[in-house]
Amino acid sequence: MKSYHLFIIYGLLFTCLIGLAVIWKSSDGSVPQETEETLIPMSLPTLPADSVRIFEIPKELSFAGEKVPLEIQDVYERLEREIYVNAYWQSNMVLLMKRSGKYLDEISQILQGNGIPDDFKYLAIAESALMNATSSAGAKGFWQFMEDTAKEYDLEISRDVDERYHWQKSTVAAAKYLNKAHQKFGNWTAVAASYNMGQSGLSRRQTEQLQEDYYDLLLNDETSRYIFRILAFKVIFENPKKYGFGLRKEDYYTNPALKSITVSDDIKNLAEWAKQRGSSYKELKLYNPWLRDRDLNVKRGRSYEILLPE
Repeated sequence: MKSYHLFIIYGLLFTCLIGLAVIWKSSDGSVPQETEETLIPMSLPTLPADSVRIFEIPKELSFAGEKVPLEIQDVYERLEREIYVNAYWQSNMVLLMKRSGKYLDEISQILQGNGIPDDFKYLAIAESALMNATSSAGAKGFWQFMEDTAKEYDLEISRDVDERYHWQKSTVAAAKYLNKAHQKFGNWTAVAASYNMGQSGLSRRQTEQLQEDYYDLLLNDETSRYIFRILAFKVIFENPKKYGFGLRKEDYYTNPALKSITVSDDIKNLAEWAKQRGSSYKELKLYNPWLRDRDLNVKRGRSYEILLPE
């Protein structure tokens, strides 16, 4: 081996020895320890003390002048359930209240003018939310009439007219139905329950269970909740601020001033007819949803009142 090779080897050994000495000194001969991590506790949001409100449930309540027996525990709980369900479905309740500004006063006047207690206006809310809804069974309008029942109570249903969507006329028809049901049951609470499950259905349950009072009957879940939904609407609508709804008068929807035009002849084109009267097809259908086609055929001796904005 040549001499310069030895110099290279000795140089490398010397360098390694120096490196080992430095490492030994820095560690002080001890085994390296793992660094301890500092744990930062997770910051959880805190809810405001009043974020979930516990509502006061009325100590006394009536429906159509008939006492609700809140001293019965299950009756109290069923009412409380519907109050909380509806009060905490805020978007739906706010829109119901706003929408009621267009219809509820006149519905109340029609009902009372036909001998029906004012509380039945809340039945219309329970049925349709004051919209021209259609159920899966085919019931339509504010009062959810089936076709045969509607015709029985003088509502016209044809190709181009369906008066179940005429909320004033269907309210009159509902009043006739409710009065007839009251003749049968003699009790307004039972009348309201029968509106949901049918008069024969309620009569059958009364006979089977040897009970006549709605609050003493074991009924299907929908009818069991039905009266309490109506009562919840009554409680919240009549005490809105207590349940968190501080609507101002200007927050409620209203209809514009409308003029009534009597029609006793056929209208071949409703869009053209509306435009000739300074309105539009959209407005005509908006304020007369009972017009179901693009034309109107008027039978001899018949006439209709069509509403358009003034």
